Amino acid sequence: MAALVVRSARDVLKRAHLATIPRRHRHKKKWAATEPKFPATQLALQNFDMTYSVQFGDLWPSIRVSLLSEQKYGALVNNFAAWDHVSDELEQLRARDFVKEAISHGELEPQGDQTPTPASGAYSPNLRCFTFARGDVSRFPPARLGSLGVMDYYLMDAASLLPVLALGLQPGDTVLDLCAAPGGKTLALLQTGCCRNLAANDLSTSRTGRLQRVLHSYVPQDIRDRNRVRVTSWDGRKWGELEGDTYDRVLVDVPCTTDRHSLHEEENNIFQRSRKKERQMLPMLQLQLLAAGLLATKPGGHVVYSTCSLSHLQNEYVVQGTIEFLANQYSIKVQVEDLSHFRKLFMDTFSFFPSCQVGELVIPNLLANFGPMYFCKMCRLT
Repeated sequence: MAALVVRSARDVLKRAHLATIPRRHRHKKKWAATEPKFPATQLALQNFDMTYSVQFGDLWPSIRVSLLSEQKYGALVNNFAAWDHVSDELEQLRARDFVKEAISHGELEPQGDQTPTPASGAYSPNLRCFTFARGDVSRFPPARLGSLGVMDYYLMDAASLLPVLALGLQPGDTVLDLCAAPGGKTLALLQTGCCRNLAANDLSTSRTGRLQRVLHSYVPQDIRDRNRVRVTSWDGRKWGELEGDTYDRVLVDVPCTTDRHSLHEEENNIFQRSRKKERQMLPMLQLQLLAAGLLATKPGGHVVYSTCSLSHLQNEYVVQGTIEFLANQYSIKVQVEDLSHFRKLFMDTFSFFPSCQVGELVIPNLLANFGPMYFCKMCRLT
């Protein structure tokens, strides 16, 4: 499978790369005895200026300044703590549960002919996440140990909850989080109370160690045992061979250029010169992981693919390339599901890019400085 994926990915990405970069931006590297050394954060910004100014046009300056500004966070309430008390305390900070507000508003508002009506069970249940209003740059205090011996809430980019919501978990689902570390989305999956089995995987043993620490801090031992949480450090690209046709729901939150991190942190920055080849190979790795996730899904099951990158080469092109690959090589039919209702439901909290070919993209905005977060939901039909 790996060789087929590599060849297919190379063809798809070559076509996509040449099609999206105007000729005036293509250049050959000029040889020199020495190259000037720049911090990885500066190299990232130079790369983004060149590619995203073309991709986003007039929107790029506002996205750029937002990416360079302080990020907003949400507080995911831990349902295994005294969640009602925690929610009251967060409300006293003048924060609001954006999930509850959005879904309640969506249920009350009549649907017009042009608005797709979400199917019953379209959202993963029991998720509570508080954010401050648009334009409010208040910070949440650090999470603390609650009266039940676990942490009260988990601070995360609130946009990171959207892929979990989109996955639409149902009670009794078998669930795979293919690239689980550092653990925020895995924790959110457990908060739904729907996982009969949860496999949380990440290739990096150091990152799975961090995932284990998150689970121990937020989830009681008996709950971890009852949900049969299994943490592994396997190569996710091989999951379709290891456990094919097994899971009801699969989350594929792939390694990416982590755009905001790359502009602020030198440590573990993928724009370091020594990681250039790794960065160039990211779309191929992402395609392989998404293909494995779909192969691990039962026919009729659902997969959500997500990144924290703005790049359409890592987002839409990976989704479309994977669907094409599975159709050609495995005769497996995959259908992208419409998530445009998410854009309407959560428009009071997030800013969405209006022109994705498939999936949805949260773009940073100074008044709602979450993201970037791309997510796309698919159903494996055969």
